[in-house]
Amino acid sequence: MGGTKQTDDTDSGFSREIILRLQRVVAAGSFCLAVALYQIPSGAEAVPFAYVTNAGSGNVSVIDTATNVVTATIPVGLTPEQIAITPNGTLAYVANSGSNSVSVIATASNTVAGSPISVGVAPVGIAITPSGALAFVANSGSNSVSVIATASNTVTATVPVGSGPAGIGITPNGALAYVANSGSTTVSVIITTTKTVVATIPVGSGPTGVAITPDSALAYVTNFVSDTVSVIATAGNTVIATIPVGSGPAGIAITPDGTFAYVANFVSNTISVIATAGNTVIATIPVGERPGFLSRTADGGSVYVPNQNSNGVSVIATTSNTVIATVPVGANPTGVAITTPAIPSIPTLSE
Repeated sequence: MGGTKQTDDTDSGFSREIILRLQRVVAAGSFCLAVALYQIPSGAEAVPFAYVTNAGSGNVSVIDTATNVVTATIPVGLTPEQIAITPNGTLAYVANSGSNSVSVIATASNTVAGSPISVGVAPVGIAITPSGALAFVANSGSNSVSVIATASNTVTATVPVGSGPAGIGITPNGALAYVANSGSTTVSVIITTTKTVVATIPVGSGPTGVAITPDSALAYVTNFVSDTVSVIATAGNTVIATIPVGSGPAGIAITPDGTFAYVANFVSNTISVIATAGNTVIATIPVGERPGFLSRTADGGSVYVPNQNSNGVSVIATTSNTVIATVPVGANPTGVAITTPAIPSIPTLSE
């Protein structure tokens, strides 16, 4: 899927590696073979796509992030809430709150692969481990987390947590899953290997969304009722800061370099931008009505915000913290996940 990028200075590392290897091959008298093997690819990476869950229309809209145009609409289960994509970008897992199931989308064809996976009652949040092996699903109606093995798409464990789990964040090192329990003002911490809860952390009222810094050191949790964000140090599982934001914070995403957190304020129709260095709000961005579970691109250049009551997605440029596009999608969009561009591997010569 997606477009191509012309080879330029950004590909210089790749080009230098080619030149160095060719020089060694020329010295060995195999120049013609080397030229045949080392055809520079026409595109350096695939364009990422944003997958948006439309709770009101029971489908997923696919946005080409290069053009901000919807290129596909995929029927899934009832009331799809949040969505997560495997690290290799091949599969998207959709939590269908109204169907008590998870739909799996094959991104190559943008079709649902296989039958829906039965989970707990009213699944809302979903996150996938960095290895892509497991999907953790927050079942808000049964106070549990279903663990899906992605190789077989079967539930291999069910973990009891607090009341009304809504959002899940998995540490980039893959060790822990942090579950925001909206009905019990706590966050449950699950060891991903043993599927057991090792800590329960008091936070603000109505914890809803979770995002974790790239170094796995901090978990940021939105507190919908308290209008705050709690910052948890994962080393000791203690709250080290509480940040006032807009009204009804729900979704949250952290930039790849860990410097900023973007918080969707569902009630005040804004995005709060937190500088993680001082844990202070440095910008407030107006968006559409009822922004939900937002996501950022892999390069951190854009944040995509589904606006539930506007039936559209706001696209924020992080360099200016302004909305640069609004993309119409289905009814009541609530969640979004964005594929990571695939970079081709460098071929290896036998020397």
